[in-house]
Amino acid sequence: MAAAGFPGATAGWSTGPQETTVGALRRAVESCPDTTFLDVGGARWTYAQVHDRVARLAGGLAGLGVGRGDTVVTLLDNSLDSVVTLFAVNALDAILVPLNTALKGEFLRHQVADSLARVVIAEADYAERVRAVAAGLPELRHLVSPGGPLDLAELYAADPRPAGPLPDPGALSMLIYTAGTTGPSKGCMVSHNQGANLGRQVSEMGGRRPDETLWTPLPLFHVNALCGSVLSTAMLQGTVSIARRFSLSGFWPEIERSGARMVSLLGIMIPLIAQMPDTEEMRRCHGQLRIALGAPFPAEAARTWRERFGVERAGAPGYGNTEAAMIVCAPLSGAPVPGASGRRNADFDVRIVDEQDRELPPGETGEVICRPLRPNVMFAGYWNRPQATLDAFRNLWYHTGDLGRFDADGNFHFADRKKDYLRRGGENISSFELESTFQQHPGIAEVAVHAVPSALSEDEVKVTAVLAEGSTLTEEELCAWAVDRLPYYAVPRYVELRAELPKNDVGRILKYLLRDEGVTPSTWDRTTSGIELVKR
Repeated sequence: MAAAGFPGATAGWSTGPQETTVGALRRAVESCPDTTFLDVGGARWTYAQVHDRVARLAGGLAGLGVGRGDTVVTLLDNSLDSVVTLFAVNALDAILVPLNTALKGEFLRHQVADSLARVVIAEADYAERVRAVAAGLPELRHLVSPGGPLDLAELYAADPRPAGPLPDPGALSMLIYTAGTTGPSKGCMVSHNQGANLGRQVSEMGGRRPDETLWTPLPLFHVNALCGSVLSTAMLQGTVSIARRFSLSGFWPEIERSGARMVSLLGIMIPLIAQMPDTEEMRRCHGQLRIALGAPFPAEAARTWRERFGVERAGAPGYGNTEAAMIVCAPLSGAPVPGASGRRNADFDVRIVDEQDRELPPGETGEVICRPLRPNVMFAGYWNRPQATLDAFRNLWYHTGDLGRFDADGNFHFADRKKDYLRRGGENISSFELESTFQQHPGIAEVAVHAVPSALSEDEVKVTAVLAEGSTLTEEELCAWAVDRLPYYAVPRYVELRAELPKNDVGRILKYLLRDEGVTPSTWDRTTSGIELVKR
């Protein structure tokens, strides 16, 4: 697979800098011990204070037998403990397994059991969920929770663990479970340097400076917040302000209180903030935020953030996943290319291929595959799933399962997940693009676009949506609205309005269930209406 013809393509193996979570914290303590590292809802801790708690918790965990290569599961809300546990577990050369706090029942049992963790640290109410499935957790030895039989305070009361040798940058730092849609979730093995590399990428994308506070409400059980916010801050020796959860009404008061110059957001938060009514805090904070990062960050929303809030840079495009991030990203200089997610970088070799893994030329859409150009910047495989790892690395390239293309200038454009791609009237249709369109309707809260088998040959398009609170929108009105905003072949034949959409444990819509259900009794059919499509 030659790189010729792809502007921005890189080749060769580059060692580059290698980092560990433990090393980043130690250097910050040596350089700026009295600088505020963490601000959680107004409570502040310096690097020295965090480091002291890390050493004590590491001593307590060592007393429970945690050592090199062991896994420690956490079910923790955004808090000081969430951050301290990452560094304490890694200081023992052990592996953190931060689980989604929404997990319960079989979803929870599977991930705890699969990780082989003997120690679980959980909030008090989440600990009850662990006890409810304890019979299916043969490896579990210690359940640590505030106020529980084994109180977290007891671990902090241990003698501080002396600083030992730094872990190898390629050693595992975390297991991050990917949300399964067709099977059980799999644990992505994330090394120290992979997490640090993502943190570096996020800082460079936004052009963040050490003296600028970063504010985020994103959960600390995902790499986005753990690496892109917490670890990147430690590497910069700056300050991160962490909200316990996202609150629309509390957003601008938090920005004003924290003095944040950069925010890291996700999904629906971005348009909700853009559309919220004016507040006094919003007006006082005009121009305070310099950088707003998030995905997706549509062009219209970015324009609103710049014009209404005085943000200098709204959205720093990038593309990747837990296994490999970010494999393309936008350069700091210059305006992002509309609709693009950036360009190739020095970390990954990225190609677009057909079903036979043959490389496609610029402009053609195919599956996105990649491999690392530096050591330890990509996941080390799926935990205890060698076959799944081999399957993902067909022909020794990691297959993302996503569709995309590079244009003639080397800009990457995401198309869709392969299984969510539709074809109708001889045209390929992106469910991602259709969903982005329908999300613009003020009467829609959530939406999923998926295929329905056609009696002819190709797919029919179905939209399954949840109405916004107070909306009286009908299926026919929604379809009529779409006629002026979509190419004729992408206008859905079927529309169904529901009270809720089926989701997995991390909130991802399970479109395979919707596809399996097909045309339900409550589905509206455009062919029974008077709506006409004009082929133009």
